[in-house]
Amino acid sequence: MATLTELGAFALFQDLERDHLAQVAATARDVRYRTGDRLFDEGTPAWGCWLITSGRVALDDGTSPAVESLSAGDVLGWSWLVPPYRWHFTATAVTDVTAILLDTDRLKNFTDADPSLGHAVTKALFAVLLSRLQATRARLSASPPARPDGADR
Repeated sequence: MATLTELGAFALFQDLERDHLAQVAATARDVRYRTGDRLFDEGTPAWGCWLITSGRVALDDGTSPAVESLSAGDVLGWSWLVPPYRWHFTATAVTDVTAILLDTDRLKNFTDADPSLGHAVTKALFAVLLSRLQATRARLSASPPARPDGADR
């Protein structure tokens, strides 16, 4: 089980009250993946939320090499929170990875029983989502524009 200090080190949980953080910690366990291991596959039922402590995970959509690369300090997985509760990408360990895995079935039970916890967790996850969306926007605006005819330059 992850300690409150370990969870509190993630920006995601820095604003959570101590008792809420303790409930989240009760759902956490340490996990390890080897290079090439799949954490989840696109289209499969979504469960789990990973707090990456070391290594790198790539997200892909099956048509491009990598849509996103996540590393230490990043949060992976929020599709468990939104219907239809299916992964929208595939996540693969690019290097050996260590992470804190939250049991989101258990976390959902806690958030259903305590709406203030649910609000705090949802708000924290949306902040991560917004940050990721802004980073994607910055990457896209830095990319050279595609030619309308699709031809390479």
